[in-house]
Amino acid sequence: MSQNQYNLPLLEAVCRRGVLCNTSVRYWRGCKRLKPEDLGLNPASVSDRLIQLGHKRLVPREALAAFALIESRAHAMVESASFPFLGGIARFVPNPRLVGLTDGLDKLRDEFREATLDFVAGYGPLRDRAMAEWRDVAENLNGSAEHLLMTIEQSFPPAGDITKRFAFETRLFQVAAPESLRIDVAESIDQLEIADERSRIAQEASRRLQGDLDGFIRESVTTLRQEAARLASDVLATIDGSENGVHQRTLNRLSTFIDSFRSLNFAGDAQLESTLDRFRRELLTRSAEDYRNDATAMASLTEGLNLLHDNAVAMARTEGRDVLTRFGQMGSRRLEAVG
Repeated sequence: MSQNQYNLPLLEAVCRRGVLCNTSVRYWRGCKRLKPEDLGLNPASVSDRLIQLGHKRLVPREALAAFALIESRAHAMVESASFPFLGGIARFVPNPRLVGLTDGLDKLRDEFREATLDFVAGYGPLRDRAMAEWRDVAENLNGSAEHLLMTIEQSFPPAGDITKRFAFETRLFQVAAPESLRIDVAESIDQLEIADERSRIAQEASRRLQGDLDGFIRESVTTLRQEAARLASDVLATIDGSENGVHQRTLNRLSTFIDSFRSLNFAGDAQLESTLDRFRRELLTRSAEDYRNDATAMASLTEGLNLLHDNAVAMARTEGRDVLTRFGQMGSRRLEAVG
């Protein structure tokens, strides 16, 4: 079996379980990096150890606050529904999370569009007010005010171009197995050498791909196992620190995590899934009030949380190797059926 053939089952399984997502939020940041000469200072006499001019705001922070908020919400939304893929070139979104993610991003894109229209409509007056404030600042500079104001004014994009500085884009890509390297019939020694070199490069790329895919799947599995352990630990700390025992929102947090895990579990981590299902079946059918009124039940909840934490930690230490073996077999079975 060639290295390329060895890679296909694992990659085929990844292809069937999700897509890659790349979301970009661009907007004019309203900043300008000032240089010493912009303030009338001699660059040669300014020590970087003592003075750092850096980026200064051309407009007040609140003028762009809506865009900063949308950007942070978009990134948080994508990160909560995906895993970093092959060093972060994109985010891998499991199929069950795709519809919810795209719907959420569509709503944020609409908010971004409305915010952009509002900003563009008020850009002229905003620039005028900002320049008036900069003139007040410049009055305290000895002799360099004119140069500073010219630098600041030129840093504002023309009104006709400002819209181009704003964009909210989401691109989805299907992960696909590479086609076999095609080598034409060689007619000379030179062509044979080129063919051999291409074959060597393809084999090396295939080995790297296998290692990258192995690492991606193991890291994804380990991340979910670590999150389960961290959640159990956090809930225990919350219960210990509460005078009234467990709250319903704490139990709801556990249920939400289990639901989220099921939709993110593209690698088929049956061990953690079974552990979480058993925890829900045995310990999340009671209300918080029931636990507060029953010391024996409360002890069972605490014991279950400790067990969940310890099991998740032990699973995380395997680095997902147990899941990786079964995951590759998913693709192998499909290829055999197709063949």
